[in-house]
Amino acid sequence: MTAVAEVMDYDEVLERFDPVLGLEVHVELNTNTKMFCGCANVFGGEPNTHVCPVCLGMPGALPAVNGKAVESAMRIGLALNCEIAQWCRFARKNYFYPDMPKNFQTSQYDEPIAFNGWLDVELDDGSIFRVEIERAHMEEDTGKSLHVGGATGRIHGADYSLLDYNRAGVPLIEIVTKPITGTGARAPEVARAYVAALRDLLRGLDVSDVRMDQGSLRCDANVSLMAKDATEFGTRTETKNVNSLRSVERAVRYEMTRHAAVLAGGGKIKQETRHFDESTATTSAGRTKETAEDYRYFPEPDLVPIAPSREWVEQLRVGLPQPPWVRRKQIQEEWGLTDLELRDLVNADALDLVAATVDAGAKPDDARSWWVSYLSQQAKILNKELAELPITPAQVARVSALVADGSLTNKLARAVVDGVLAGEGEPDEVVEKRGLKVVSDDSALTAAVDEALAAQPDVAEKIRSGKVAAAGAIVGAVMKATKGQADAKRVRELIIERCS
Repeated sequence: MTAVAEVMDYDEVLERFDPVLGLEVHVELNTNTKMFCGCANVFGGEPNTHVCPVCLGMPGALPAVNGKAVESAMRIGLALNCEIAQWCRFARKNYFYPDMPKNFQTSQYDEPIAFNGWLDVELDDGSIFRVEIERAHMEEDTGKSLHVGGATGRIHGADYSLLDYNRAGVPLIEIVTKPITGTGARAPEVARAYVAALRDLLRGLDVSDVRMDQGSLRCDANVSLMAKDATEFGTRTETKNVNSLRSVERAVRYEMTRHAAVLAGGGKIKQETRHFDESTATTSAGRTKETAEDYRYFPEPDLVPIAPSREWVEQLRVGLPQPPWVRRKQIQEEWGLTDLELRDLVNADALDLVAATVDAGAKPDDARSWWVSYLSQQAKILNKELAELPITPAQVARVSALVADGSLTNKLARAVVDGVLAGEGEPDEVVEKRGLKVVSDDSALTAAVDEALAAQPDVAEKIRSGKVAAAGAIVGAVMKATKGQADAKRVRELIIERCS
């Protein structure tokens, strides 16, 4: 059983210490092929089916740099307000892991492609916090270890391990912040907001699918504490591969309270990596953290240096898309959203979907309602991301149009959406197959109304005596009898006519 470290009350932490953060975010690029070979860069697949002598580190295999990955790296650097190196090169970062068949990682060390940037981050109250970027450098991903037989999926307690090298050589960009100070109590919030802003920026650049659940965006959260009278940073720990925004926030908060308890008890913080446990929101010790010297970096002899022309850099700068926060501001003003409504859209990852639905002809309020409420619920039920649902913005816009012209009630519209999600075809096909169109034929409705009035004579009498509000009960009965397909407005009109 793993012992849970003692922690200090969060308010007391802030009375005695100042937090210092350092965030390292790894981003898998969405290039067609890997960083140094022609193997397909795809998620999943049968183990060890997207491999070749280069990404397996076979003797004599020579790498070649993926030009698209270099371009994506520069676009990321420019979007982060970085300087782009006029000359840089790759290095070998030497260490042994079973999932790294070459025994070194091809990375960049003291000559990154991009450096000295910043990203302004919007916090929950709308205030802006600037995070300084130290560097963004290119490297390759490792393979993946699968530990079988244990309770946690980790190597401890496992019976044996398997190795999948499909991910080995996938192009990565590591974005490293400078030490983040001055956050005070908002350190966990700043960490979450930074990763969220970075994710949105990268998605807008279309350089990665930024799926944290699949590891294409991963955050290593470095945390240290300084006593109030100290002048030097404390010893940091690095919580590795945190894979959700909520977990980034919780990991930082937990490490702050754990560090404080250790320091207050007279102990010392070990410079080490740590693992985050989603179920307990705690961390546990990993390995002792190496220093740069331990990695024995040296220039990669099999790759030529990279010297992007200034013309190329400026061409990429001009071609950068509008930053997501600028676009959001325009959408907010255009649609008349409050700050809270906009934040709900962003937090639900629904903004792009809603915008596309509006572009397809739906009203903003209708599009927002579908994606943020009903479809978000379906995504949770199906355990999918909202964008993964098998329904397109155009299909949602068509359902909205059918509601707007009176062909569907809201209830019937949800049944149509269910049919689309179930793969039954386009909205109009689902309406036809399931017989969901609203019944507005007077002859059919009149019969249903008469039957409902006869079944509730006391209610009918109230309506005849002028208590029109009582008609709601009859409308409800007719809707139930017609399985929600009656035109409720016409039903009400017929009730009044029959009782007058």
